[in-house]
Amino acid sequence: MRIESSVTSLSWIPTEAVSGPINKAVFASGVTHYDDPLPDHVDDLDALREADAFRFGNRLSAWAEVVDGRIVAAGHDGGGLMGATTVRIGKRSATFAAVSFPDLRNEPELGGTSVRFTQTTGGHTALPGPRRVAHPPFVKWEAPTVWTTLELVIHADGRVERNLIGASTFPRHWVYDDQMELFAKAGLADFDEWFRHSFGTHTPWGDRDTPAMVTAVETALERQLSSHIMGGGRPEVRTIEAGSTLTRQGAGANGEVYLLLDGVLAVEVDGEAIAEVGPGAIVGERASLEDGRRTSTLHARTRIRVAVTTEDRLDRSTLAAVAAGHRREDA
Repeated sequence: MRIESSVTSLSWIPTEAVSGPINKAVFASGVTHYDDPLPDHVDDLDALREADAFRFGNRLSAWAEVVDGRIVAAGHDGGGLMGATTVRIGKRSATFAAVSFPDLRNEPELGGTSVRFTQTTGGHTALPGPRRVAHPPFVKWEAPTVWTTLELVIHADGRVERNLIGASTFPRHWVYDDQMELFAKAGLADFDEWFRHSFGTHTPWGDRDTPAMVTAVETALERQLSSHIMGGGRPEVRTIEAGSTLTRQGAGANGEVYLLLDGVLAVEVDGEAIAEVGPGAIVGERASLEDGRRTSTLHARTRIRVAVTTEDRLDRSTLAAVAAGHRREDA
């Protein structure tokens, strides 16, 4: 029996993901651009790439031959999909192909009843990125390096595990299964860390990778509501440092509802962590629908940014539907 599968990561720059007044000004000027959110399902990866919809991708495909319940042979292919950067000044524009680094792909790790594959792809834009950095030579001219490291494990019984096990801290990384359905996201996009550290030996082409903090995908209804929150006038955006608390169980809610823009929140009930949520999640909605008191404590596992809105600006039936899909506290 032959088992085939794949996993793909696509990376893009969401609105307001860039920090620092100078860097923000470059994006605001139109010289370069943020990206629209990627689709939940990708029908045509080549068309998406040609439309400049993502910055780079990593596609790992693999197969395994199973005889009498054991894997006897395996192989893989795929590789990096580097995009391009379009620069616009006035009515003129120019597109520069990104610089690809060699794909880093391990030999299949056969374990009798399973086989493991890993693959790292990435590179950097062709445009210069002059900046101060945290390591020698302390000033760099070329742009920082981006990458993702994917893991694919095929089991003899047909099960497949797909994971994002490493990634640059910028931009945002989304992960798709073999049907190109979105199933996971990197929870944190840290522009400052990336801008100052991601070069040379501080990449997989040197001597280190950066573990990826991965979260589950929010619901389609949350994505719909997040578009309304971000599109209905510029919301207040708050930054909460790692280790701090966004909401505390039993406290009054003041009608506030939050859209998590970046980072990872731990959901805690009675002092016990029961879930973690990442970018795109709507949180705090249950208090607005019930007795006005928080049903859980939301603890920042990383530095987070949230867009703040109030219940009176949102459709109550939509909020109720979002809350019905959560019920994390009850579980």
